[in-house]
Amino acid sequence: MIYGIGIDLVENERIEKMIQKWGDKFLSRVFSDREIAYCERHAQASVHYGARFAVKESFLKAIGTGLGRGVRLVEIEVVNQESGKPEILLSGGAREYFVKAGIEKIHLSITHTNKYASAMVLLEK
Repeated sequence: MIYGIGIDLVENERIEKMIQKWGDKFLSRVFSDREIAYCERHAQASVHYGARFAVKESFLKAIGTGLGRGVRLVEIEVVNQESGKPEILLSGGAREYFVKAGIEKIHLSITHTNKYASAMVLLEK
């Protein structure tokens, strides 16, 4: 049974401007240390930050809470399997919500170009 679905589109330039303006303050509030290390390994880090930001927004839409209801963006972490396939790891309030809601599986798809990043999250019960 489908619990929820979320999709998001991010302009990578917008993420780049936020990083330039707020620096580590922005990065540490939104991204995990692993996500930051992954993105910074790439020449166009903002493209990868944009993709991860889109995942976080998509997940919030799929669970139907939005920000501020006990779920923080940094608690929604995007990691890659050895094959390169992305997946979401949850912690804190995001994990608590996931468990209480009885969600069993997260499906994730990410795509990006130099200009845009998009993600889709589907949650199954």
